[in-house]
Amino acid sequence: MKKHHLSLVVLAGGLGTRFGGNKQIAEIAGLGCTIMELSIADAVAAGVTQVVLVINQAVRSEIEQVILPRLPMGIDVVLVEQRIDLVPEQFQLLAQQRSKPWGTGHALLCAKDHVHNPAIVITADDYYGASSFLLLAEHFKNLTSWAMVGYPIIDTLSDQGGVNRGVCQVKNNQLIDVVEYLNIQHENGQIMGDNPQELREEIAVDALASMSFWAITPTFFDRLEAGFDEFLQKYDNGVRMEYYLPDQVQQAITSNQQIVTIYTAKESWYGVTYKSELQDVTGKLYELRHG
Repeated sequence: MKKHHLSLVVLAGGLGTRFGGNKQIAEIAGLGCTIMELSIADAVAAGVTQVVLVINQAVRSEIEQVILPRLPMGIDVVLVEQRIDLVPEQFQLLAQQRSKPWGTGHALLCAKDHVHNPAIVITADDYYGASSFLLLAEHFKNLTSWAMVGYPIIDTLSDQGGVNRGVCQVKNNQLIDVVEYLNIQHENGQIMGDNPQELREEIAVDALASMSFWAITPTFFDRLEAGFDEFLQKYDNGVRMEYYLPDQVQQAITSNQQIVTIYTAKESWYGVTYKSELQDVTGKLYELRHG
């Protein structure tokens, strides 16, 4: 088994329900590549030598035939399918009732057998900026704690509708709390979102959002595995619930199992939730790369 100092895990298994298709493989006009490929190039430039792509079966053929040949030479690329039936044996009945993936926590757990060193974790349809990869690569040169790059939440909203974000509380450059809010958008001059109790709540305008840009060590997979079992036991009659990655980070922080260092992004985040946003975002990325 080849030894890697730093890996990249790309979560690309979502179904893109609000987008209306597989946005992971939507190309950027004028650049002839996907957002995911830009992120992989940035990660490789920061020192990543292994890329683990967690995908759904529907896009495997196109990724193999179109995207893999365009990736930087010399890196180790692994494709892992996030399948609904990848659950412990005692929960197979739940899997049979499920029609969509289990969520970002499960997606990362699918990569467990392939990541044996520090890793950066991203989602396929978000552009984070080259400097963010450098921040996390530098982090692991000095520290063994987990880390994340946060983005000002006001810069991550969409004019096309509500978005889901992990909202962060920070103290002394450490992540104290990350809570998943749903359907976040501007309302009457405020930023509002649905909290975990499904209540509409105001979110601070200067809050940092977790855009699923994490730095982890292999110990995180043990937390994910234990947490997924707890999740399945708790929601045995709620097969639409999702197992969120930020929730498991929060569990580790709350139980004092882990310190999570937080860095503030130096560049803008660009992402696509709705297909109507694709033209605007691709235009900005084209300008960024060729401006």
